[in-house]
Amino acid sequence: MANHKSAKKRIRSSAQKRLRNKYYKKTTRTAIKNLREITDKDDAVVFLPKVVSMIDRLAKNNRIHKNKAANLKSKLMKHVAGL
Repeated sequence: MANHKSAKKRIRSSAQKRLRNKYYKKTTRTAIKNLREITDKDDAVVFLPKVVSMIDRLAKNNRIHKNKAANLKSKLMKHVAGL
């Protein structure tokens, strides 16, 4: 257990950040899943920029690696193009 005041604060702030990161990641994963389930090309084309924006925000804040973000976006764009 932490003994210093700063270490206790670090534990609290890390827990808050972990929950926030988990929320953003899970929300994005759900959006990706929903995009993959769309069968209508028009709907997918409208929804794609929103999902790409979410992925870019995760990568910008180092919540996911930039290469993973690029791979995800590439796969999603291929999926939408193939509809």
